[in-house]
Amino acid sequence: MPMRFLEVIELTAEEAEALRLRNIKELDQEEAAKKMNTSQSTFQRILSSAYKKTTEALIEGKAIKIVK
Repeated sequence: MPMRFLEVIELTAEEAEALRLRNIKELDQEEAAKKMNTSQSTFQRILSSAYKKTTEALIEGKAIKIVK
């Protein structure tokens, strides 16, 4: 299906960075929070939001757009 027909899920740049630090760089929550200059609890909220959005996009066949 062409991308133009897909519903879009918007992922913030902050959410994308949280996913990158945790899943690609394999940093623990404390290290990742420091890299993002935020608290561990805020990092966890950002990461949880990112996981929810990416899961919805994958399961429901939606496109992911990273926004600033």
